[in-house]
Amino acid sequence: MDLGGEFCLVCGAEPPLFSDRMCEKCTRDRVTLVKVPKNVPWTRCARCGIIEFQGKWSDVDPDDLWHELVQRNVEFHVGIEDLELGLVAQEVDGRHTLIHLEVEGVIDGLLYSEKHTMRARMSNGVCLTCARRAGNYFEATVQIRSSARRLSEEEFQVLRTTLDDVLAEMPDDPMFFITSEGPVTGGYDVVLGSKALARAWGRHLISKHGGQVTATTSVVGRKDGADLTRLTLLYRKPGYALGDVIRWRGDLWRPSNWSGEGAIIEKVEKRERTGATWRDLENANVVAQRKDFVYVDSISEDASVAEFLDPNNWKMTAVRLSFEHEPGRKLMLARIDGEWICLPRLGVDGE
Repeated sequence: MDLGGEFCLVCGAEPPLFSDRMCEKCTRDRVTLVKVPKNVPWTRCARCGIIEFQGKWSDVDPDDLWHELVQRNVEFHVGIEDLELGLVAQEVDGRHTLIHLEVEGVIDGLLYSEKHTMRARMSNGVCLTCARRAGNYFEATVQIRSSARRLSEEEFQVLRTTLDDVLAEMPDDPMFFITSEGPVTGGYDVVLGSKALARAWGRHLISKHGGQVTATTSVVGRKDGADLTRLTLLYRKPGYALGDVIRWRGDLWRPSNWSGEGAIIEKVEKRERTGATWRDLENANVVAQRKDFVYVDSISEDASVAEFLDPNNWKMTAVRLSFEHEPGRKLMLARIDGEWICLPRLGVDGE
């Protein structure tokens, strides 16, 4: 051995040298790719099954869970390159799962391959959402009501399903839950865990179904020097929907669009459009709903009148054509005050 040259600091072997000036044998004896704990804990909500990671609850796929546990608990060598990791999970019982690891990587030009086994121990817990649900916690109540006429059970269900659409579009939040819901006298109430969810739903209802929202806030206590409040949103759906026929100020109109303060309505008799506020429309009466319209073919027609078979008695009946009728097009009819009226088409009608 050349006393003036490099040598292994452990055994005195000649180069090549690797980590900390040690030969390959001494390096392999002292360097490990990973440090794997024998046991790692994780918590699952006993009620809904979501997983807790560092104080945050989330829905995690089982395969992703094992990789996440490895990522959070296994310590990898800082100089590792070209890392390859193989993982197989073996369930022992309902609470224990063995995670078999096979790790391969390069450190200082030397290829290492190691096998380890780690035990994942599951413990039951209760997430924030389930804890608050069990305690009937809530921050907001949305009251669905109607104006002008009483809504049917089916109409209330249509309005209720819009909450599911809002939840699907909004980001995950543990406070976005429903504490209770159900029909009440004159409407339907939904109690929610989040004021933000209630406000988002109110905006969605107005954009899709029109109407008005009235918000009231009440103080229920104090925490850390700040008031704790609860929100009540009263949503009133108009008794008419887009495309229905209403009688307003002595004439027949059809709402074509919702506006911020009311609706855009179009006259049945002639081409006329105007905007009306909710206050203006308080005395409007629904005389025909779009779901009850009848589409028929005309037997004969001229410039102003068409004849068709009345579906109620199969007799030939005459009706005045709408101002925008196109020859050969089906007639869209509504039965109003015992007479058939041919209605002009709106965008909501289609063909």
